[in-house]
Amino acid sequence: MNWISEWALPKIKTLFGGSREVPENLWHKCSACEQMVFHRDLERNLRVCTHCGHHERVGARQRLDWTLDEGWQRIDLPKAPSDPLRFRDQRRYNERLRDAQTKTGMDDAVIVGHGAIEGQAAVAAAFEFSFMGGSMGAGVGEALVAAARLAVLQDSPLIVFTASGGARMQEGAVSLMQMPRTVIATRMVKEAGLPFIVVLCDPTTGGVTASFAMLGDIQIAEPGALIGFAGARVIESTVREKLPEGFQRAEYLLRHGILDMVTKRGEMRATLAQVIGLLRVPQVAPAAPAAVSLPAPV
Repeated sequence: MNWISEWALPKIKTLFGGSREVPENLWHKCSACEQMVFHRDLERNLRVCTHCGHHERVGARQRLDWTLDEGWQRIDLPKAPSDPLRFRDQRRYNERLRDAQTKTGMDDAVIVGHGAIEGQAAVAAAFEFSFMGGSMGAGVGEALVAAARLAVLQDSPLIVFTASGGARMQEGAVSLMQMPRTVIATRMVKEAGLPFIVVLCDPTTGGVTASFAMLGDIQIAEPGALIGFAGARVIESTVREKLPEGFQRAEYLLRHGILDMVTKRGEMRATLAQVIGLLRVPQVAPAAPAAVSLPAPV
């Protein structure tokens, strides 16, 4: 029992007449400071704790809604083989995939949309961590390649919001092949002279970090985001040393030059618009030098 069940809920029930049931999800417990936040306040603050500023994990669709101007459009992505290895552990991979699709309403762990950010055209892709940990399989590789092609076609910058545990183990070598494939996708964008911006969200690890996620022209992260390849315990057991405080967190990586900036969620949209504006400044060709008349030879 705590003050929510002993005091707050009875007060709310009294407020609503006593006979009406009070929803159980009116309050959210912050995973960092463990303070209770009213759900409307949390949503109004873009799921950032009003007590400690901790950035809660959010869904891919919600992230694009917050980033792109109203009216943005989601694109249909190419279909990838659903179970190339016919993998099975405690359950069949096909069953896990269907459960994740039902839970999230997505075909795979990434959605891609195009629209504008404060009036500037942009293509954006966002990972859904609740879809099998945002793991990268063939479907995710197809999504990022499609996003890169669309950015080139529309002459727009590509922005990717990452939140992933890495390559998807149920697809084995097929998932590992998505690492060079996504790197090629970033090259398509850069060779077209377009900005490629990565926003690293909590968590970004494994094969995603080891491939396209560290290749942005601009590297941005949300505060407190966990970013790395291997887990801290694995690294400590390998090097046999105690890791520094805050190791693999966004602020630590910023101090060590791996990130360009750490930006609060409420400021992310304006920051992206500013970065795009700076990177897409029209290049003015230098004026041709004026003709100079040489004196006639004497």
